[in-house]
Amino acid sequence: MGEITVSGPMLLFLICMTGFAGIVDSAAGGGGLISLPAYLFAGLPVHYTYGTNKFSAACGTTFATGKFLRSGALDVKVGLLAAAGSFVGSAAGSHIAVWLSDGALRLMMLCILPVAAVIILTQWKAPDRDCGDCALTRLRAVQALAIGVGIGCYDGLFGPGTGTFAIIAFSTIMGFDMRRASGNAKVLNMASNYASLVTYLASGLVVFHIAIPCAISGIVGNLIGSRLALKGGAKVIRPMMMVVLVLLLGRLTMEAVG
Repeated sequence: MGEITVSGPMLLFLICMTGFAGIVDSAAGGGGLISLPAYLFAGLPVHYTYGTNKFSAACGTTFATGKFLRSGALDVKVGLLAAAGSFVGSAAGSHIAVWLSDGALRLMMLCILPVAAVIILTQWKAPDRDCGDCALTRLRAVQALAIGVGIGCYDGLFGPGTGTFAIIAFSTIMGFDMRRASGNAKVLNMASNYASLVTYLASGLVVFHIAIPCAISGIVGNLIGSRLALKGGAKVIRPMMMVVLVLLLGRLTMEAVG
């Protein structure tokens, strides 16, 4: 395949959308629901979309994780266990994704995006209580690893909504409040992003002249979103994410049908 290029206005569009995706992802999860359709809308082939998105997402989640860590809004032991499981699961999922055809990945994305959107819109609210000070028993260690493997595999194979699914898992299964569940999700998501990124880099599926400026905007977005999340702003961002998702998903569906 020849060099992949986009016009100046389209690159600006991608920079804006990945920045917004970073805000949403760090605050409430689900940034891939915005960035993946945006890359496809810009004309990137599906596999290059996944690889380029992983590069910008990995950079952004690194800074978001650091902000949550400095704020004490994550359980380090649980996060590291989940990250270890996520790294393995994501590597397996991304290897499967590379083997699939563009058509299969596009069809999967068209099926996953609306399902993920419905889950995000109707997700169960995290409890007011918090188990952040609970002892790391053998059961809780197994739960953390299982969450990491399951969410990581999903992230490597599909991606959209990973952060939100992780927040839901940490709050419903392990009893963390929204703030600490979000922090744990960042560690998990960072590990899965890097595990997938290694596979995409080895396969030459990252378009760096697009990925680098998008990564910079994603970092800025993640820092903004992390601040909002730490102040309880996720509920404000989620409706904004739904509006963008509907618009981009509609365009993606039109392109697939056409």
